[in-house]
Amino acid sequence: MNKNQSTAQESPILGKQSVNLKKPVYIIDSASIVGKKEGEGPLGELFDLVGEDDMFGSQSWEEAESTLQKEALGTALRKAGWKQEDVRFLFAGDLLGQEIATSFGLMDFELPLFGLYGACSTCGLSITLASLVISGGFAEKAACVTSSHFASAEKEFRFPLGYGNQRPLSATWTVTGSGAFVLAADKGGKARAKITGLTPGKIVDYGLKDSMNMGACMAPAAASTIEQHLKDFGRKPDYYDKIITGDLGTVGQTVLIDLLTKKGIDISGQHMDCGIEIFDAKEQDTHAGGSGCGCSAVTLSAYVLKMLEEGVWKHVLFAPTGALLSKTSFNEGQNVPGIAHAVVLESPE
Repeated sequence: MNKNQSTAQESPILGKQSVNLKKPVYIIDSASIVGKKEGEGPLGELFDLVGEDDMFGSQSWEEAESTLQKEALGTALRKAGWKQEDVRFLFAGDLLGQEIATSFGLMDFELPLFGLYGACSTCGLSITLASLVISGGFAEKAACVTSSHFASAEKEFRFPLGYGNQRPLSATWTVTGSGAFVLAADKGGKARAKITGLTPGKIVDYGLKDSMNMGACMAPAAASTIEQHLKDFGRKPDYYDKIITGDLGTVGQTVLIDLLTKKGIDISGQHMDCGIEIFDAKEQDTHAGGSGCGCSAVTLSAYVLKMLEEGVWKHVLFAPTGALLSKTSFNEGQNVPGIAHAVVLESPE
């Protein structure tokens, strides 16, 4: 074997879009803080904290979302037994203009911050970037935080709650919640999961314009990332116990499975969507399911990591999705492109 061949084999760069982490990055611990409605859903008993009032003692919806982030990161650090100064970098974002939930929520931690916007894929984006920084030797420990709030998102993207607009059946319900994750290069005494691979997504635009059907808008991006991930890693869908999207809901799930089936890829036996899992379709009026940055984040923390930590699942592909629009682009008649970032999670043992 010559030197060039050896270098190629050792390279973490895989295929067109992926990274194979030669040394895994560990999710040491995490936290999930949610609102009252989420606490009444199927995963309610698994969340670290359920608010009695979605204002969380704040004076505005935006301030409430900042409180969610502050509580989530503080809880994750306490669970991990870390001090805030142990964290080298923060990777965080939200859905609001100029990421004000993040700025005001995490300011008091006084840590270097990478402010991120990946729409509802921000959980996957933050974990991807933190993993690359840790794997590259630029930090030993990092934290990832993201959030959404039903009322602040409605105000930002649609109509204030007082308007009382009707929602079509294709619409999803923005989750009120925040998820925080603390990552490290070394496992130490415990870990909830290990990160072994990454497939950052690209922007995919199928020309859809309906902001009340986010699932359909984001599904093509999820299909693109999942297809490329399987090609890059040379895997079949059944390698994974679960292939998990963030917030496609029932409409987006159908579109995703159809798009991949046309490519000869059948994920119907492995697919799970956080937006479908977090609410009870029969008992809770959320139409197509849940959405928002907090949807995949709190489901990952409360449910997915639990299954990996306990060894029920060995391999999971976590691919939260985001709709890349703003109130300006929507009002100007622009399309709603999507993006999805995939993270390979494995049982820590």
